[in-house]
Amino acid sequence: MKVAIVGAGAAGCFCAIELKRRMPSASVEVFEAGTKALAKVAITGGGRCNLTNSFEGISSLSIAYPRGDKLMKRLFRSFDQRSTWQWFENEGVKLVLQEDHCVFPASQDAMEIVNTLQARMRQAGVTLHTKRKVTGIFPRPDGGYTLSVAEPAEATKMLEYFADIVVVTTGGSPKLSGLGMLDGLDLEIVPPVPSLFTFNLPGSPVRELMGTVVENASASLVGTKFKASGPLLITHWGMSGPAILKLSSYAARYLAENEYSATLSVNWFGDAGEQDVRDRITALSKDSPQKQILNTHPSELPSRLWNYLISKCGIREDARWAELGSKGMNRLVNTLINDEYQIRGKSRFKEEFVTCGGVALSNINLNTLESKNHPGLYFAGEVLDVDAITGGFNLQAAWSMGYTVARSITLRQES
Repeated sequence: MKVAIVGAGAAGCFCAIELKRRMPSASVEVFEAGTKALAKVAITGGGRCNLTNSFEGISSLSIAYPRGDKLMKRLFRSFDQRSTWQWFENEGVKLVLQEDHCVFPASQDAMEIVNTLQARMRQAGVTLHTKRKVTGIFPRPDGGYTLSVAEPAEATKMLEYFADIVVVTTGGSPKLSGLGMLDGLDLEIVPPVPSLFTFNLPGSPVRELMGTVVENASASLVGTKFKASGPLLITHWGMSGPAILKLSSYAARYLAENEYSATLSVNWFGDAGEQDVRDRITALSKDSPQKQILNTHPSELPSRLWNYLISKCGIREDARWAELGSKGMNRLVNTLINDEYQIRGKSRFKEEFVTCGGVALSNINLNTLESKNHPGLYFAGEVLDVDAITGGFNLQAAWSMGYTVARSITLRQES
């Protein structure tokens, strides 16, 4: 049996290893358009590879997976984050769990993950073809598929490759044209748009506070239900950090439809309500009535940010707490819990790229990830309309899907 895997990312390589181990006699070949396998894995997590998450504090998978949570819940019954931990440690990769629930190799080097996967592919007998872009997948009348593969030395020349089974693991595509190889298969495609990005706030003076971090803030989009909490980082172009990245994921399609123009509201005290913040500020006022407001800030807020917020709500620099008054208190509390900014555009988060959209889940059998209309055609990874917030969840989806496809193909051949 010949199996062609299109895309040498996390899902594709993991699937290849698992499949070859289960079916040693099968011919498993991986086709990668780029110059090397696992290029994205090498840069994820800032080059340290956040390969999964403990999922502690995740009350519902919809928090981690804005799209595809029900599928992931199903797949986790066979291969979840604990399975991932055990798999990599069995391969000699020691892992560590951080306080933020993210899991990294103890070496803090993504190349350890890359090298381990590549070594296991070689040991298992998987054939890897780089600089081989698959441009078309065509069902054959007698079963199986023909792949059109671009000849690297001559882009206009196409080679044909036959496979009994095809697994598409090309990852997210920033443009619909990136899924062109699937044309002619009559699949429902959800138009892809970016996810996991930072917000541009052009002209906002808050950018002068670049480098400032608030460990527990809450960010939302005015007029919507999209909201996320966590650390927030002010940058020279706007805002970033886990709270913003999560919000960008939840609101990916909404923001795309609105051309990345929206009103951002920040609660600098996280999920605290108005009364809680008012009580906190009132206590500061009562404890230090003769101190300058500027010099007495809540411990959660850096002094530079506090000074900026005091100025933003119109309080004099030399004003003392005793002089604040009820109107001044109302303005200050409202600014602390509902600080608004105008989003005008986005920026990519580091070198990572995640997309919302892809092959609709309505096309596939959710238990096997096989196409409903094309027997022997499977999908895994971000090419599907499944994506997650930052924190190792996207890679966990890749491992779970790659495992599921390998197991499904094996069971298919045995039946």
